Amino acid sequence: TRTKQEIFHQGPFVEGTNNIGEFLALVHGLAYMKQKGIELPVYSDSKTAIKWVKQKKAATKLERSNKNDDVFVLIERAEKWLRENSWNNPILKWETDAWGEIPADFGRK
Repeated sequence: TRTKQEIFHQGPFVEGTNNIGEFLALVHGLAYMKQKGIELPVYSDSKTAIKWVKQKKAATKLERSNKNDDVFVLIERAEKWLRENSWNNPILKWETDAWGEIPADFGRK
């Protein structure tokens, strides 16, 4: 956000992937912005997560297990939301080389 206020945060999870986290964050951001009537771009530094959102399907190779069932429940909810909703927010690639690390990574890279 412009003020750098954190609007939502979840995890860490026992087992997952960065791409899954990026995918879930994008979908959650889109849903939040739709609910609030905000039509601004959404950025991600993950080409994979952007692709999954456009395809409305998380094509993860992670196998479902007892350790990550909570993550897969979130994926299913996100995919359902994508199938049932539309949005006007452009999803743009964060240009790390030009702009530095994306703030959503919390300085962990």
